[in-house]
Amino acid sequence: MIPSVLPTYSRAPLTFVKGEGSWLTEADGRRFLDLGAGIAVNVLGHAAPVLVDALTAQANSLWHTSNLYNIPSQQALADALVDATFADTVFFTNSGTESCELAVKMARKYWYDKGAPERTDIITFAGSFHGRSAAGIAAAGSEKMTKGFGPLLPGFVHLPFDDLAALAEAIKSDTVAAILVEPVQGEGGIRPLPDASLKAMRDLCDAHGVLLMLDEVQCGMGRTGKLFAHEWAGVTPDIMMVAKGIGGGFPLGAVLATETAASGMTAGTHGSTYGGNPLACAVGSAVMGVVSDAAFLDEVNRKAGLLRQKLEGLVAAHPDVFEGVRGSGLMLGLLCKATNTDIVAAGYGVGVLTVPAADNVIRLLPALNITDDDIAQAIDLLDQAATSVSSE
Repeated sequence: MIPSVLPTYSRAPLTFVKGEGSWLTEADGRRFLDLGAGIAVNVLGHAAPVLVDALTAQANSLWHTSNLYNIPSQQALADALVDATFADTVFFTNSGTESCELAVKMARKYWYDKGAPERTDIITFAGSFHGRSAAGIAAAGSEKMTKGFGPLLPGFVHLPFDDLAALAEAIKSDTVAAILVEPVQGEGGIRPLPDASLKAMRDLCDAHGVLLMLDEVQCGMGRTGKLFAHEWAGVTPDIMMVAKGIGGGFPLGAVLATETAASGMTAGTHGSTYGGNPLACAVGSAVMGVVSDAAFLDEVNRKAGLLRQKLEGLVAAHPDVFEGVRGSGLMLGLLCKATNTDIVAAGYGVGVLTVPAADNVIRLLPALNITDDDIAQAIDLLDQAATSVSSE
């Protein structure tokens, strides 16, 4: 008999009932150090007072009106994002998947309105993840994502990860509309795209008049030590997908774009019942107020250095379990020799939560305000988990 909740997730046997900071409490009273942060979502930890206050104040005022009317908290968050980024305009969604759908529509509509309707192809890369909608799975293209869901949305060209020669050849086609790439692949195994490669992509787009679309759903909102990961390379996109951390745990996403790239998206071309609702945008504005602060980002970089140094020591102490550390900022991956899911499961036994990814990696995506003491405890718990795996 099928359960009342559709069984599309392979859930761990854990039921959390309370969260505070970087810690979660299970229904039986056990405490777990959360190094996954809801998969890079809870950037300020669980029940962050600044977010609780923002949500409570908005909830006591106005929950929902729809986008038939002006929404002051939506305007405030859009203004903050435009002021802090390359973007001229923002559309609010409820998730990264929705952001992908709009980004694809925006790129194709741009070319249609320019009189080049044949430019529909979007170049993507192996190991990518852009959500589980029709556009998202077609963009990723892997059998794991697409098997059984055909016919797939056409118009995606899949290339090897960081293969600039293949990209330089593919982008010559007069059917190419855009490149879509994650500056740091998350689901793909915490694989950062080298800064030089991202710069080369920007140059190729400029040379061929192609749009550059960045998926910063997982790597954005301070996760790498800058507000958005592409800032490390000193480039700007034309369109950018955002979600996860922007809501700090409240469902919220966004598509940021230049005026030129967004020019085709006129009244009636897109919409969302809940996107940009007062509750979400009030929380998002509170997140932005913290995460965009230079001093906060300096602390993210300091803590990232501390955590990475300790992880390198952990790898050295368990050469039969771990192979290395990779990633950027507080978006780090432990490349494993043992099976990554075995290490994640061992973590459950000692009270630490991590997230598996492709390429036999476990993801460490802690709250950006994780304390130094919690970092020290994280290493101790991961050490216990590794010891447990070694002894099996």
